[in-house]
Amino acid sequence: MTPIYRGIVALVLFLMLRCMFREKDFWKQVTGALVLIPLVLRLLLLK
Repeated sequence: MTPIYRGIVALVLFLMLRCMFREKDFWKQVTGALVLIPLVLRLLLLK
């Protein structure tokens, strides 16, 4: 179950990174970076 969970989190993390770097508006990029922090922590299984 853990590998499936980590795979889903990694997929969402990748899609968020791609979307963040394609975005032109600076504040939307900052918001994306704030969303990435919990995703990275979840990928590393930290709370």
